[in-house]
Amino acid sequence: MKAVRYHEFGSSEVLRYEDIERPVPGAGQMLVRVAATSFNPVDDHIRAGVLTEMIPISLPHVPGIDLAGTVAELGAQVTGLEIGDRVIAMLPLGAGGGAAEYVLAPAESLVIAPRTIELADAAALPLVGLSAWQTLFELAELKPGQSVLVNGAGGAVGSLAVQLAVDAGAHVTAAAGPRHADRLRTYGVDRVVGHLDLTEGPGSVGGPFQVLLNMVRMTPDEAAQLSRYVADGGVAACSATPVPEDPARSVRAASLFVRSDAAQLAELVAKIDAGRLRIHVADRRPVIELGAVHEAAGAGQLLGKTVLIAP
Repeated sequence: MKAVRYHEFGSSEVLRYEDIERPVPGAGQMLVRVAATSFNPVDDHIRAGVLTEMIPISLPHVPGIDLAGTVAELGAQVTGLEIGDRVIAMLPLGAGGGAAEYVLAPAESLVIAPRTIELADAAALPLVGLSAWQTLFELAELKPGQSVLVNGAGGAVGSLAVQLAVDAGAHVTAAAGPRHADRLRTYGVDRVVGHLDLTEGPGSVGGPFQVLLNMVRMTPDEAAQLSRYVADGGVAACSATPVPEDPARSVRAASLFVRSDAAQLAELVAKIDAGRLRIHVADRRPVIELGAVHEAAGAGQLLGKTVLIAP
C-alpha cells in the first residue's frame, strides 16, 4: 500500500511517499481504509524531532493523528463496529499512521463518523475537537452564563471552542484576524474583535472575562499580559502558550495535553449531526502533497485546517 513516512527527523524534506506493507490487525485493533487524515501543528513538531521525550515514536514513522475512513478488518476481541462502518478517531500520538491507504486503530478510539458531512472532511474533527472540548469543559470547567474570551478564535481549535462555548450558554467574545470575522459571527458570538492589542488592556474588548482560552503562540511576556484579561477568581485555559496564574486575584491557569476520548468524540459528532457544530476546512489536498503542507505550515503560510485525502 502507499503511505507517507519519514525515516529520520528533520525538515519537511524527510517525508517520502512510498510503498509499505499493509498492516494486520491484532487483538483489540481494527484495520481502517483511510479516507483522509488532516494536518495538525504537532505533526510538524514530531517530524522535526523536538518532541521525542514527550511523544516518543519509532522510525520509520507514518504521520497523521486524525483519521476518517471505513472499517476494513476486525482484530480479535473487537465488538461494537462492523466491516464497512464509516468511522473517525484520534490515533495515539506516538503511533500516528493516518497518511496511508490503511491504518491500524485501537478499537476503543473509533466512533461512527458524522452522517451530515463528507467522510473526508470529518478527518478535520478529532484532535482539534477534543482539544476544544477538553480545554473548555475539563480545564476551564465552563458553566452557562459565564463570559469567555477566545484568543485565536479563527483557528481550527478556536473555531470549535467558540461554537461549543456558545452552545453551552456562555457569552463569547472571539478575538481573531479580520478574515475570520464574518464566519465567527455566524457562530452566535456576542462580539468579534480583532487581534488583541495587549497595550490597551481588557477593557478595550469588554473584559475582564471569567474564562480566557488562549489558542495563540506568543512570547512569555505577552502571555503574562493576558492574565489581565481574566477576572478575579477566573481561569485561563490554554492549548498554546500558557498564561501564568495570579494567586493574588485567585486567577487559575491550566494547560492542555490532548488525549483521545471516544465518548467526547461521539458527543462532538452528535453536535455536528444536530447542526450545533460546524467544521471549517480551509483546504483539501492529496496526501502525496503532505510534504508541501508541512513546508507551508513551517513558513506560516498554511491557510487553515487542511485535510489530506488518502490514495
